[in-house]
Amino acid sequence: MTISNPTLAHSVAEALLSVGAVSLSPDEPYTWASGMHSPIYCDNRVTLSDPPARSLIADGLATLVRENFGRVDVVAGTATAGIAHAALAADRLGRPMIYVRSKPKDHGRGNQIEGRMAAGSAVVMVEDLISTGGSVLDAAAAVEREGGTVLGVLAIFSYELEKGRQNFEKAGLPLFTLSNYPTLVEVAAKSGQITAAQQQTLATWSSDPQAWSDAH
Repeated sequence: MTISNPTLAHSVAEALLSVGAVSLSPDEPYTWASGMHSPIYCDNRVTLSDPPARSLIADGLATLVRENFGRVDVVAGTATAGIAHAALAADRLGRPMIYVRSKPKDHGRGNQIEGRMAAGSAVVMVEDLISTGGSVLDAAAAVEREGGTVLGVLAIFSYELEKGRQNFEKAGLPLFTLSNYPTLVEVAAKSGQITAAQQQTLATWSSDPQAWSDAH
């Protein structure tokens, strides 16, 4: 998992915090859909409602493509959260865009991939948030089954969990993110949004989320 532009990473972290796409609550943890307790909650769909944040992210994703993959044939978004960001990035790149459902439709043609992708197309995947990476890696596998060649994955934000690192390593796909958890915590601390004690709590969660959750 790679941050290729530290300046951009800080700007994106500031934007995510400013628009409320990411919330930190070390003292009163959130409960994720999985049931785990966490001091952070992320909803990057919020950025779509803020034009400056939306443009910063779209421009950043397009830049990541140019810097790390060169020219690609197709930009693919994961349903549902990655669709809009993939579309905006594809527009800036002047490339076709598709999106990938979590599973094939149970009606009509039974499509899992919506849009047109020629066999052999070089594809970059776009996701909004990376935790373990399972969803986007499943989507990448679907693209490969349909004849595409997945070059790698882009995301707005990553929790930088060890399980995610292992999953991307096993899949053999590079991951590039606009920002990540350590950068966001650093930005929050420097701007006075969290105390030193809260910063330590956030670091403890990152080192072992499951143990932290069990203790809370």
